[in-house]
Amino acid sequence: MKFLFWGVLVFSLVLRIIFSKPEYLEGKKIRITSVVREEPIKYSYFQKISLKGLKVYLPKYPEITYGDKVVVEGVVKEGKLEKAVLVKLEESQGILIKFREKILEFYQRFLPEPHASLIAGITLGVRGEIPDNFWQGLVNSGLAHVVVASGSNVSLVAGFIVGILTIFVSRRRAIPLLLVSIWLYAGLAGMDAPIIRAAIMGSIAFTAQEVGRLISAWRALLTSALVMLIVKPEWINDLGFLLSFVATACLLLFQGKMNKFLKRVPTIFREGLSTSLAAQIGVTPILFVTFGQFNILSPIANALVLWTVPIIMVVGGISGLIGLIFPLAGRALLYLIYPLTSWFVFIVNLFD
Repeated sequence: MKFLFWGVLVFSLVLRIIFSKPEYLEGKKIRITSVVREEPIKYSYFQKISLKGLKVYLPKYPEITYGDKVVVEGVVKEGKLEKAVLVKLEESQGILIKFREKILEFYQRFLPEPHASLIAGITLGVRGEIPDNFWQGLVNSGLAHVVVASGSNVSLVAGFIVGILTIFVSRRRAIPLLLVSIWLYAGLAGMDAPIIRAAIMGSIAFTAQEVGRLISAWRALLTSALVMLIVKPEWINDLGFLLSFVATACLLLFQGKMNKFLKRVPTIFREGLSTSLAAQIGVTPILFVTFGQFNILSPIANALVLWTVPIIMVVGGISGLIGLIFPLAGRALLYLIYPLTSWFVFIVNLFD
């Protein structure tokens, strides 16, 4: 049965790649109509989206957001849609998308930048609102991964929700609600490759608990990779997809060893430092080849701020939810984490 399972997955992936890969003629002008399924990346004067396996660069305005339906025209060249023109833009009317926008507006209303966008990035993986100078500081200090959609977001959400649910019901009865919560959060966070990977791995692990079976983390990681590529083969060329799987594999291989090696480091910093060092073993070469730069002090910067992330995410998320109904109460909660976001900003500036 095991061989049959893996055989079906691999065979399905091969068929999917062969028959579903869009064939674009180099230099041909095309029109694409599609829903934006990933968080757009916004720069000073333009924004980048991915559509049908092509990178599309458009003027910064009108702003495109996750969930919008767009019609664009351009010329295909080396995996990009050059001379791209936005022909039509239909804003998303989805409930999750509107809910997400309301939470973002709440953060922006009551906190200055870069604190508002920092909390939005940590809680929902929203990068588009981060000021350019602060984003560059995050990149230079090696902390950009903290404020973009990542698997750690899903892990924190799953851990928090299962802790709340098991107060009222047994763990086994809580699992179906937990699975729904994981995918609702994935929808809120933008459905980027790292989020999907973590959601699939989490779903596999918790479903295995439901049916009373143990499952290897390696098996879950490989299954999620194959499933994702079957659904969306173009993810094979996505940097976020590659970094997410390499970082997770490195954590499985090296984090335990790093924890033992750093046993003399204070507990509050040890987890962040061991996680960062383990992940950097595989991620660093990829980042260096891709961007030509790497901050050798980034593991230290990570150790100094990663302990704040769970608190910022949980309190920031709760304050956003409460703030939609009781703005004053949500605002009071939001101010509780202002010292932590200030510390985060200070570390970014220190290591920039």
